[in-house]
Amino acid sequence: LLLLPPPLLLAARGPRVSGGRRWPVPYRRFDYRPKTDPYCQARYTFCPTGSAIPVMKEEDVIEVYRLQAPVWEFKYGDLLGHLKIMHDAVGFKSSLTGKNYTMEWYELFQLGNCTFPHLRPGMDAPFWCNQGAACFYEGIDDAHWKENGTLVLVTTISGSMFNEMARWVKYDNETGIYYETWTVQASPDKQSIVWFDSYECSKFILRTYQKLADLGAVFKKVQTNYTSIILFSGEPVYLGNETSIFGPLGNKTLAAAIRDFYNPFKPHQTVREFFVDLIKIIDRVILSHQFYLFYNLEYWFLPMKFPYLKIIYEEVPLPVASKASSGV
Repeated sequence: LLLLPPPLLLAARGPRVSGGRRWPVPYRRFDYRPKTDPYCQARYTFCPTGSAIPVMKEEDVIEVYRLQAPVWEFKYGDLLGHLKIMHDAVGFKSSLTGKNYTMEWYELFQLGNCTFPHLRPGMDAPFWCNQGAACFYEGIDDAHWKENGTLVLVTTISGSMFNEMARWVKYDNETGIYYETWTVQASPDKQSIVWFDSYECSKFILRTYQKLADLGAVFKKVQTNYTSIILFSGEPVYLGNETSIFGPLGNKTLAAAIRDFYNPFKPHQTVREFFVDLIKIIDRVILSHQFYLFYNLEYWFLPMKFPYLKIIYEEVPLPVASKASSGV
């Protein structure tokens, strides 16, 4: 999983400079998607009915829908919706064929595996089962999106614009391969420095909308809100990568501290184990102000500060069509 070619670094926002570093740290893109390790198993199969993105006729008129529902709505209904923990997708309807399609981006091995590693016997370094990818399939499950969420028309595009978008999706999917759960910023203030930006389902939808706007799509005036899980931290401290920390010449004290930090986040067999480890997590994150972040295959120390963690559901306006198209 971790042996990858030299990356091309791209930033989602203009970087800010503090202490000689660029903030936010740019999300790293890669030349190809590595094979997954057989150890990494998902409870629910990724994209079970997925299909190739079709080539549309250029003269087709395609409706584009904003789709949103509570995370794991299929299992827990609106439970996570009350916490504004939402999953985003985009739908398409072809006027020529009448066919509907859904496109979304999510974790190959579920959220927990993307957020925290496994501590495997005989392995010094934490083992990460972390990839995210786009899923495209025919049909829109109206009941799923409407009952507890959103299904609303946001724009119409031509078949040729859809085909251009499809080429971009292929590029985006092949190069942006790791799921990043956390947004990390200095304070709850809207003008706060963002140290790290998340890379999850909503960010894929935002990128897709922006690509359509770049191609000339004109969006309706619809309010669009998205979920972010934010950690609040002082300026992060770079620690190193797997080799420099856990390798033969690595820092054994730091390696032990990182393993010790991640241990309470492991899956639990009993309720008692869960509450014992929850106390450990509270002690380290809130009382000791510590968090170790794995981002771009590198480890960072976050000096945590109040309010430590917050789930927000804030508006991000739909993009405005640009005057010139951008290429993939």
